[in-house]
Amino acid sequence: MTLDRGDRSVDAGGRIEGRATADVGRRATGPAHGAIESRLDETLREDNKTPMLMQTRPDPLRSPSLDRLSPAGVRHGFFTRVGGVSEGIYRGLNTGTGSDDDPAKVRENCRRVAEWMGVGADRLLSLHQVHSPDAIIVREPFAGERPKADALVTDRPGLALGASAADCGPVLFADGEAGVIGAAHAGWKGALTGVLESTIAAMESLGAARDRIVAVLGPSISQRNYEVGPEFVARFTEVDAANLRYFATSERQGHAYFDLNAYTVDRLSRAGVQAGMIGRCTYAEEDLFFSYRRTTHRKEADYGRLISAIVLED
Repeated sequence: MTLDRGDRSVDAGGRIEGRATADVGRRATGPAHGAIESRLDETLREDNKTPMLMQTRPDPLRSPSLDRLSPAGVRHGFFTRVGGVSEGIYRGLNTGTGSDDDPAKVRENCRRVAEWMGVGADRLLSLHQVHSPDAIIVREPFAGERPKADALVTDRPGLALGASAADCGPVLFADGEAGVIGAAHAGWKGALTGVLESTIAAMESLGAARDRIVAVLGPSISQRNYEVGPEFVARFTEVDAANLRYFATSERQGHAYFDLNAYTVDRLSRAGVQAGMIGRCTYAEEDLFFSYRRTTHRKEADYGRLISAIVLED
């Protein structure tokens, strides 16, 4: 088995958003394919003297491409650990209702996210994520338990759609002209089995046009920190032999480094939407992001979850 030794960036249809610097977790340097946008988030500016995890308000990363849809009422944020009340291994803005964190602190963190999004806490909607390809349409807050699925879409103003992650890829979608938005949780399994395409199809059923949809991948684990075994490589190459290009050789025999970011953005581009990514590594940037894999390597008892959210403002 021959593996690509260079870390891919994004194919011609994709764009890297956020900081265009070397600390995004690339395994090797090389030219980025497609346009690169550079934007410093507020939490990273040199004139911000408040330590990030001491800030009392969330300060999410944002996509320039999605920001351009703000005149159509689209508001979004890729939330980090900044601005939360959780402590210990959950320090910061842990919104993981499935974590073992103090439930009262998780509720307060979610309330802060909802406030930043401009909605009530009951109108910040997230799913019981199960690494599926399933997307659902929502038009009102959930009654009772959250549905089991991994993407949700709406055409109703005032409903903030959230995707939780801690290394997996949160993807936010919007067609500003149609007034249709979506949020998807795309780990390797969901991306491989079609959650991105399911989200796009659900948006189209509400009147979105594929070529107008902007889809941006938020912070997720970078290739240099995502080592996998031979059975993982086999899953992808059995589906499509061309998927071998998303793997780089590892120093460990039979292992490889998987580029989840490039794989996700490429699938979005092939689906016909305007695809981009923030390009930040959840594993490498501990002050800003929770990471399941980092927690596993440290043998910690649990881990926090990040949320990314999008809303059509009333």
